[in-house]
Amino acid sequence: MKLWLRAGERIFINGAVLRVDRKVALEFLNDVTFLLESHVMQAEQATTPLRQLYFIVQTMAIDPASLTMSKELFEKSHRLLLAAFSSAEVLGGLQSVETLVSSERYYEALKTLRSLFPVEDAILGRVHPGHYIDNTDKREVA
Repeated sequence: MKLWLRAGERIFINGAVLRVDRKVALEFLNDVTFLLESHVMQAEQATTPLRQLYFIVQTMAIDPASLTMSKELFEKSHRLLLAAFSSAEVLGGLQSVETLVSSERYYEALKTLRSLFPVEDAILGRVHPGHYIDNTDKREVA
């Protein structure tokens, strides 16, 4: 897998935080757990149930020292979310997230959760149809 980073950008790899001082390409030659800075959610942004689950999975990816506690929290939260949502799209996404997390494929699990944010926002009445703010990337998406 090859990633391109801009000058000053950070990446979280196997619990370590790296910042590059110039544009650089990184090529991973084996399996690593990583998270791009643009996908890191701050605690204050975890304002909905799915965003809270995202924050938990993110912690699993970037803080291996707290993995046991994060996994327990994930299992409890995931179980409650499966019981709380009736949306087939959300329930299917949550099942995928569970499979990905159990395989330690955190990046893909986070990507799946990000794709569910607009659905959750619509359910919670937080947005106008077809328009939402993606807080994980700090940009408006239409």
